[in-house]
Amino acid sequence: MIAGRTTRKLLPLIAGIGLGLCTQASADETKAAEHFDPATHPEVAVLVDELAGQGIERAWLNEVLRDADYRQGVLDAMAGAAERHLRWDQYRAIFLKPERSRRGAAFIAEHREAFARAEAEYGVPTPIIAAIIGVETDYGRVTGSHRVLDSLATLAFHHPKRGDFFRGELAAFLEITHKAGVAPGSLKGSYAGAMGYPQFIPTSYRAYAVDFDDDGVRDLWRNPVDAIGSVANYFAEHGWRPDGALYVEASGPKTPPPAIDFNQTRPPYAKLSTLAEAGISAEPGRLSADAQVIPLALDLADEAYRYRLGLHNFYVITRYNHSHLYAMAVTELAEAIEREESA
Repeated sequence: MIAGRTTRKLLPLIAGIGLGLCTQASADETKAAEHFDPATHPEVAVLVDELAGQGIERAWLNEVLRDADYRQGVLDAMAGAAERHLRWDQYRAIFLKPERSRRGAAFIAEHREAFARAEAEYGVPTPIIAAIIGVETDYGRVTGSHRVLDSLATLAFHHPKRGDFFRGELAAFLEITHKAGVAPGSLKGSYAGAMGYPQFIPTSYRAYAVDFDDDGVRDLWRNPVDAIGSVANYFAEHGWRPDGALYVEASGPKTPPPAIDFNQTRPPYAKLSTLAEAGISAEPGRLSADAQVIPLALDLADEAYRYRLGLHNFYVITRYNHSHLYAMAVTELAEAIEREESA
């Protein structure tokens, strides 16, 4: 967690149909008007009791949570996340643009010493670290415009399925900001409460952020060096294997065989022999006959598919974002950045 002695440095960082519509608008206005005042919101009061029991001042918690606003747009954004409804070629087009790979190579050149040290200490290749930051925030250009406090409070107490998860993130966020002496309402991030260059959620910030430039501050909002080290640390802690491949190309039938469980973001689970029986063949000479892989069927326009076989390090990327599309976008951006560097 952020040390209390860093408070001064962090302060600047850390932002009919008609009747039915009227009824919905009224409900949303009521939620917004309530804010998250522990005096009127029993679930918020329970969270305050828990955190106060851990040593955080109750008066501070009450004041902060009264300042949090309900944001319907956050819930709408969660429901419409790109990973849920785009084909691979559509998702790929968002991130695999020439300017993004060029900026990635420039970002590496600007911070070459930090990347070299991160690769040496954690075993994670420079292009992978850069690609994560490139996909997440375009190398710090777009870090989010939502107040993290509003996003996490809304998701913690109003998300229909993942409220418990976001309640934990809100608690971690309050712990972090309280220890740092930072006003929670001053921090901005994504609609899901992710923060800084690498878009760490609060529990990841608490567990994996590192002070990579040794200035006494873990600063992922303004310090790209800390972000580079923190991404590398995240992957190392999740089992990244140095010099391990990410995937191999494969061929297969026009339509993915229904007997194969494709695109699952779990450790390699399908035997190469089983895939071969279903007509899916790995690129020759790349894998042993008893290898286990993650079979990927990447959907394209005109109902076409491209087959790949994810390996252990591909799975590790999905620990950052549990989407095979995300992991493949990071992989291909890393490849594009590497080509840009060698051009």
